[in-house]
Amino acid sequence: MLFWNDTALQAIRAARPGPPMCARSLAIMNTAMYNAWSAYDPQAMSTQHGAATRRPSAEHNRRNRFAAISHAAHAVLLDQFPSQKTLFDAQLLALGLDTTPVDASPGSARSVGAVAAAACIRDGHGDGANQLSLLTASGRAYADYTGYQPRNPGAIALQATARERIPFPGNWQPLTYLDSGGAATTPEFLAACLPRVKPFALTSAAQFRPGPPAAFGSAEFNDQARQLLTIQASMGETEKAIADYWADGPSSELPPGHWILLARFVSERDVHDDDIDVKMYFALANALADAAIAAWDAKICYDSARPISAIRYLMNAETVISYSPLGPAAGLGPVSGAAWLPYQPLTFITPPFAEHVSGHSCFSAAAAEVLKLYTGSDRFGAVATIRARSLKIDPKLPSMEIALRWPTFSDAAAEAGQSRLYGGIHFEKGNTAGLSLGRQVGAAAFAKAERYWSGS
Repeated sequence: MLFWNDTALQAIRAARPGPPMCARSLAIMNTAMYNAWSAYDPQAMSTQHGAATRRPSAEHNRRNRFAAISHAAHAVLLDQFPSQKTLFDAQLLALGLDTTPVDASPGSARSVGAVAAAACIRDGHGDGANQLSLLTASGRAYADYTGYQPRNPGAIALQATARERIPFPGNWQPLTYLDSGGAATTPEFLAACLPRVKPFALTSAAQFRPGPPAAFGSAEFNDQARQLLTIQASMGETEKAIADYWADGPSSELPPGHWILLARFVSERDVHDDDIDVKMYFALANALADAAIAAWDAKICYDSARPISAIRYLMNAETVISYSPLGPAAGLGPVSGAAWLPYQPLTFITPPFAEHVSGHSCFSAAAAEVLKLYTGSDRFGAVATIRARSLKIDPKLPSMEIALRWPTFSDAAAEAGQSRLYGGIHFEKGNTAGLSLGRQVGAAAFAKAERYWSGS
């Protein structure tokens, strides 16, 4: 289980999908692995076939489970990331397993894994995510087919934005900036079709939809913008380290993958075997996928402004303390409010989708809820060591090593959510609403996953 999740994260870092696509891929793979494993368990039910694929008890052994799980993971990864076939084949061979087409023997562990994967892949192709671009003519995987259009015109991130370029200050605005390759890019709203994707445990994408963000023109809208200015001006090295650690931007494992990594700590702490891990990752990955659907439902529903647009509109004629176009590494100083920048890399200044709710907060709370329920305790105990002068956003920081400690899963989720305020990309209400939404999603996903493995 750990091996294939590590392989999936390696593929995600190379492929650079968005967080929702990352969560979906992890859920499909871990569901296929769980279904393959369930064939060798006396009570667990497959999500696709119930008890129909259960093998005779004489075949219920570690060797068969291992082979079935591995072949299922390999097949799903080939479907999700076809350009990385060389990596996946090498991983399968490293386990002593064959990469040639599956044999015709229906009772082999290899066939069990192939059947489990094929069913999950088939469902994924029709789940509404548009993975194969069958719903659009663009040929781009996951392309939007809902007709979403931003209400605001685009803005150039490293130039001051005139108020007339933000005609709808409460709504999302596309940004143009130079990516890590030096090319100008203006990303469209990522995964606008996600609320139409079939969830795992939710009755609908809107089942737990939170209330709206602060309305433009209200005191709350103005206050939340001022709060971020205060936070940015007072951040110390620890706050900056937290923002950097939880950033999970392009070329990383992204927020959903981050929690897959944290679950490895739990597995090692509690000395799990594959029989324990397969259930934990099945529940966790599906909670993360449902968290994406629920969070994006709110993002599309409210289409809310990111701090960079709201602050530039509200403080347009003011001088504020922020970062210049040289970025956070150059330090804070007086700048026009129309040019305010968050504590983010200049190559990824703000994620390309609406603010409310925070996806990171929702992912984190959902994951924390699952891990708490699965282990029977909120106790975590993980520590992340931030080496001196290792931050991606400001490489000269921290001046000395910093340890981030999370006594509980809830502490880790809360810090992940707070990191988005430190980073200047979410408001407090978007964070707290995201955390609340994630807890509800996590509880629902765990309850459904538990019913599967208990056979009830």
